[in-house]
Amino acid sequence: MSEEYEVHGPHDHAVEHAGHAGHRDADPFASRMAVMTAILATIGALCAYQSGNAENLALFFKNEAAIKKTEASNQWSYYQAKGEKENLAELGAALSAPNSDAHAKFAADVEKYKKQKEPIRANAEAIEKQVVAADTRSETLLHGHHRWAQATLLIQVAIALCAITLLTRKNWLRNVSYFVAGAGVLTAGAAFFGL
Repeated sequence: MSEEYEVHGPHDHAVEHAGHAGHRDADPFASRMAVMTAILATIGALCAYQSGNAENLALFFKNEAAIKKTEASNQWSYYQAKGEKENLAELGAALSAPNSDAHAKFAADVEKYKKQKEPIRANAEAIEKQVVAADTRSETLLHGHHRWAQATLLIQVAIALCAITLLTRKNWLRNVSYFVAGAGVLTAGAAFFGL
């Protein structure tokens, strides 16, 4: 026959006692610090999520800028190739007899390449504007990520201070934890509003 023994530790007795005692024997200091810690943990989790989200979006837009930069470079290479063909056609026109069929063909090619270059140049410039926009967006998001990360750090420090306050029961330490928590919330607000 197997008998199992249940051993209770001091923590179990304290929890059981708190459960039976009701609200009148509850420690208001500990209750406030527990609620404060729970609120701070929730705010910290939201800040950490926003920090990660901002970082991911910043990386996305930085990658988008790199892709667009390559695309713009390809367009400028294409533009340069058309320019070289135009230069060769101009050279052919200059070297051929003025009223010959070859001269007329080269002159027509010069005009054709001039017309082909303009839309390529306009496209390359438009893509370069997209690169600048994506880079700017990435930098803005990265700045926001730093603010969210700072807010998360301050909230975590405030949670640690709340735990120490609960152990030491020092009012001045409680006030410091409130101050650090407030700084964390203000920093999160700055991140939210893009400051």
